[in-house]
Amino acid sequence: MEPAVFANLRAGLPAAAAAGVSHGVLVLELSREGVVPVVRALKEDFGFDMFLDVTAVDWLPKVPRFEVVWHFYSTTHKARVRVKTRVDEGDAAVDTLIGVYNAARYAERECHDMYGIRFRGNDDLRALLLYEGFVGHPLRKDYPKDGEQPLIPMRDPARPA
Repeated sequence: MEPAVFANLRAGLPAAAAAGVSHGVLVLELSREGVVPVVRALKEDFGFDMFLDVTAVDWLPKVPRFEVVWHFYSTTHKARVRVKTRVDEGDAAVDTLIGVYNAARYAERECHDMYGIRFRGNDDLRALLLYEGFVGHPLRKDYPKDGEQPLIPMRDPARPA
């Protein structure tokens, strides 16, 4: 059975290109431009107070290639929402959600590391999981399985960088 908040969300979010329920989670498929306003409404108007994560799916060879996926939770309604948008390889960028959920800062860095998705407005997309000098994005489907990364010298942890 769907949480009651899902019906209210469907009625109150006309910007959603498509909405459905998958595995008990409301899924909103949006245009890239619709993500931030809809997410802001999820938080401020519908009580989705927890940002859970952001990731991506590489649909190579489809165009647009990438699907960026965010998950949110409402501690009031005990419900989850998934928001998705598609971006092309040549312009793999979406707006940051830091202004809505500060917790998005590090999750966006991880998604950038793994897939190369850029988050406009996040001024700190330094490598989080990979080392400086790592070449490529390992969760992309065209990343070579047997590729070798350049070796870099170890830093002395006692000396500042």
